[in-house]
Order: sequence, then C-alpha cells, then structure tokens
Amino acid sequence: MPSKIVFLPGEGIGPEIVAEARKVLNALKPYDFQFEACEGAVGGVAYEASGQPLPEATLDLVRQADAVLFGAVGDPRFDHLDRTLRPEHAILGLRRELGLYAYLKHVTVPNELSGLSPLRPERVAGMDLLVVRELNGDVYTGQPRGRRRAPDGPFAGDREGFDTMRYAEGEVRRVARVAFEASRQRRGRVASVDKSNVLETSGLWREIVGEVAQGYPDVSLTHLYADNTLMQLVSRPTDFDVILTGNLFGDLIADAASTLTGSIAMAGSAMLGDSPKGICEAGHGTALDIAGTGRANPIACVRAAALMLRHSLDRVDLAERIEAAIADVFARGFRTAEMSAGAGTRVVSTSEMGDAIVESLAS
Repeated sequence: MPSKIVFLPGEGIGPEIVAEARKVLNALKPYDFQFEACEGAVGGVAYEASGQPLPEATLDLVRQADAVLFGAVGDPRFDHLDRTLRPEHAILGLRRELGLYAYLKHVTVPNELSGLSPLRPERVAGMDLLVVRELNGDVYTGQPRGRRRAPDGPFAGDREGFDTMRYAEGEVRRVARVAFEASRQRRGRVASVDKSNVLETSGLWREIVGEVAQGYPDVSLTHLYADNTLMQLVSRPTDFDVILTGNLFGDLIADAASTLTGSIAMAGSAMLGDSPKGICEAGHGTALDIAGTGRANPIACVRAAALMLRHSLDRVDLAERIEAAIADVFARGFRTAEMSAGAGTRVVSTSEMGDAIVESLAS
C-alpha cells in the first residue's frame, strides 16, 4: 500500500522548500517507494482562509496520514492576535494532537562546507550529530509558575517571577528510548546531558537514563553536564553522535549545534511520539524577505523528508540515499545564495538545488 503523506507548506518560503522535498520523494519511486500526497493549510494562510491557524480539515488529513512534512509558519502581520490564533499555534496544536514528546535535530557539516562554519574548518569538518530533546516537560511547562511578591530572602516584597522544573520518571524513560534507538542506526554512542550536580530534576534524569541504557548493551552512554557539553560542542563537535537532554538544555544545545553549520537552513528536524507518525520539518523560519525569489535553501526540508522516511515510514535505506545525494551535490559544488561561493562552486536557485539532488539520486 502506498504511504499517505500530508504536506503542510505554511507561508513564506515554506511552499518553496516543501515543493523541493516533495520532488525528491517523487524521485524515489524507482526504489519501490509509492506514496499518496495531500496538502493542508496551516499558519497564517490557514487563518486568512478559515479563521484558524490549524483548521479541523487539516487535522483530519493528519489523522489519516502515515507521515507529515511541515514547511514553515510565522508572519508579524498576525502578532496582534491572541496566541491561539497566531500562525505558530499550528505547531503546538499538532504536537498535542499527535502526542509528540521527542524533538530530533540532525546537524551535519560536510567537509566541503566546513568553511561556512564560525569555527575553524578543521575543527568542524565531518560533524554529524543528532540532538534528541524532550519536548513536553521541564521548566517550560512545569507548575506552579507565575508572578508574585517575593515572600522571603534579601529582596522580600519585590516583584518575582517563578517557574518549576520537573520531570516524571516515565517522561524521561520514553525519550531516552528514542535516543538509544536512534543511536543504534548511527554510531552507537549517546551523551546524556543534565545538571545533576545542582538539580534534583537532573539527578532523577541521570538515574533513569542509566536504567534505560541497560537495555541497550550495544550503545555506549556518557553523562555530561550541560555547561561542559556546550564547551565540548565548540571545541570537539565531531566527537558527538547522539545528544540526549531535557527541554531547556535541549533548546539551547540544538540551536548551538545548528549554528556550527554556518546556515540555519542545513539541519532537518522531527517531532516524534509513541506512534511512528510524527511531524518532520525544516525547523527554521519563513524568511518572508526572500519568499518567491528562488533564494531559499531547501536542504533542511529535504533532510526532514529523510528523517520522515527513517522514523515514520521505516525506510532507512531511502533516508540514507537522500543523505548521500545531498553530500554528492555539495561535493559537486552546488550552493544556494546564503552560502559562500568560492572557486569551483556554483550558486543555484531553490528549484535547481532540488533538481541537483534528484539528478544525484538517479545516478
């Protein structure tokens, strides 16, 4: 049976990059891959059409799908609206609908693109890591939270903001399994990141991750403190395989890792839950200033399609084909507008980059 894939382009450059990812998926048909495609409206374009950033018709498509590929949402024209009506609320609604709790960010720096990194090329060349971030818990969602007058301490009576960092055992256990399973498809190394030297939440995190690791004797586990992880990420980024961490630390680490590529349009993302169906996305903004100009880099969205094949559709072979094609395209000198075009390289448009990947898949 063909896989059912829902494409949710969104706005800005979203439709352009999703079109290229879809083109790449179509090029996989000779490799025993068939899919039924449908498209839904999300974000600002959905709000303009229906008054909701995530219409019920789109949710119905998602419920019936095997996999979902998301483009990008966000437009300052809607910032005056209630938060539940803003374009970005579409992502939150999808996360709740599908019960997604693990966020994956795949970050690579091919040798040919190491010169784009803010680090020295020899330090970052060949980096290939996966950040697995718990998505629903931690200080972002913990209760109680709010504002009040400080009840004690040297500033008693002052205005005070407070949030609660908390994790239940089951939350840690399920995201840890995602990281260990992902590492089995990679190089078999997990670095679990916490601050167990000062935080009770992190102490529990470290204990539970250690227990989960016992079920994966083929995967090595290292525990790191969050501050040390960021230092290691800058000094020895190629040492990492899979980084497992909580919501707060993962937010920082995933962005820091992506920065090492030199372009925010290079790292694909996925949000997963207990079922194979998740939301795979480019993970960057709508870039409204270049929308429609053919300057958008589709690589992150194409990589998101590879993550979709790997985690939602159980076609690891095709995910690896896409990654190999991307590496080949870079080796042949193809670059998009935001990349430095040195000797032996060629700046191409959004669609031309997609065409080059398709050509590589066919060769």
